[in-house]
Amino acid sequence: MTRSLDLLFSLLGLLLLLPLLVLLFVLGLADTGSPLFRQVRVGRGQRPFTLVKFRTMRPNTASVATHLADARAITSFGGFLRRTKLDELPQLWNVLKGDMSLVGPRPCLPSQTAVIAQRAQRRVFEVRPGITGLAQINGIDMSTPELLAHTDAQLIKTLSVRTYLRFILLTALGRGAGDRITHKPD
Repeated sequence: MTRSLDLLFSLLGLLLLLPLLVLLFVLGLADTGSPLFRQVRVGRGQRPFTLVKFRTMRPNTASVATHLADARAITSFGGFLRRTKLDELPQLWNVLKGDMSLVGPRPCLPSQTAVIAQRAQRRVFEVRPGITGLAQINGIDMSTPELLAHTDAQLIKTLSVRTYLRFILLTALGRGAGDRITHKPD
């Protein structure tokens, strides 16, 4: 049932938000010259897929977990995109393609071996990763692999149409801080 909702909401979202997507693309082009960010992530069955977002950091920034990224690499426009979560909108394409769901465990990087190991133990990779979920609305990010995997497993166990819609609504209303950038190199 959630796959049907994913298809419906992602298609509607892409169609209704097309003017906003174009505007953000153009503003991103002016900001960094490269408005889309593509990164390989770990998906369902631990298969890799390419996640698409609006770029929030300068091009050529090291591709690391967000909590390890250099906060100085975020552009002013990128900071706005992150605060408003608008950087996530292109992932509607990933949802439409079937790489992701609107609600599920946030996809990690292949290099995040501690997260992968904890999630594998809890069978989290049996579902599609999501744009939002229980961990995201509670401010739990990938810097705490065991807590994240436990929360992801709890999401999977309790996911219903009602909770699916609730997580989308809470995310749209601004609940959760997203991944925190805490690393500031010397």
